[in-house]
Formats: sequence, C-alpha cells, structure tokens
Amino acid sequence: MQYMARVYVSLKPTVNDPQGLTVLGGLRNLGFEGVTGVRVGKYLEVTLEAASADEASTSVQEMCSRLLANPVIEQSRFDVEEASSGAAAPS
Repeated sequence: MQYMARVYVSLKPTVNDPQGLTVLGGLRNLGFEGVTGVRVGKYLEVTLEAASADEASTSVQEMCSRLLANPVIEQSRFDVEEASSGAAAPS
C-alpha cells in the first residue's frame, strides 16, 4: 500500500536561528511590526510503499533520524496517511 508522510523539521528551541532572524528583520522592514519571532524549518512530503501505517511510520522515523533531521540541533515530527489513489508520486 502507498502512504504519504508529511515531515516537519525545525531547529531545537535552544539552537540559534540566524535565518529566522533575517526573515524577522525583513518582515519588520516590510511593515509587519507585530511579528515578534520567526523560526525557519523544513517541510518534506515522502511517498512510500509499506504493508501498514505502522510500518510506514517506523520507516519515516528512521528516515528522520538517519537523514532528514540532524538530531543534534533539529527536531522532527510527521504525519502518515494512506496516499490517495490518484496522487502522483513526487519526481
């Protein structure tokens, strides 16, 4: 069965985020004075074959710990759902 995993990777709260500070400065320069903080992260969609949702989740967890996130400075979370039959796999 085919599954879609939506993976969210962000810096741990204790890690400085210079890119977030740059985006914050840009937003303030554009007049968005109410913005008080920005943290930049990554969003990934992974389509995979697995026998069950539990197996897909286990695979995605391993992907996160081995490649998609740096466990020293990043944290990750993900959602796994059955892929719709009409959805095309990412290229």
